[in-house]
Amino acid sequence: MIASVLQDAELWLAGGGRALWPAAAIGDERVLQDTSAGLFHVARDGEQIVGVMKFELEDAYFWPEIPPGTSAFVHKLAIRRAWAKQGISTELLAYARTRAQQLDRAHLRLDCVADRQGLRKLYEGFGFALHSVVQKGATSFARYELPTAG
Repeated sequence: MIASVLQDAELWLAGGGRALWPAAAIGDERVLQDTSAGLFHVARDGEQIVGVMKFELEDAYFWPEIPPGTSAFVHKLAIRRAWAKQGISTELLAYARTRAQQLDRAHLRLDCVADRQGLRKLYEGFGFALHSVVQKGATSFARYELPTAG
């Protein structure tokens, strides 16, 4: 079910010319590995999974300069289209902030492709501040951080 949410989101993005995740990153096998490791958290409407988020305690790829044990990281936030714009992304981010606080992580961090203005507005509206823009291959990524205290 988690892979299905991610794959549906990718189909929607790709249909709009904004492909994001390679198939291997959201394929059943990879998602099963990450789910088995306890990395995915979900939002439900009854029994149906309507949103997903990968919550990690390390991210050496996008945040190599961050000392271990100081931050938590959000990746692969995706909402089923039928539940888009209903606050589910915000609920998942609020959960991530609370979970980071519980784990004594001073910051919640995430990244997104730098030209995704809608996504950046979502993060900024939640309270994330732009930390920096980094280049990974041919793609620029905006890195955001949110203090978890308070």
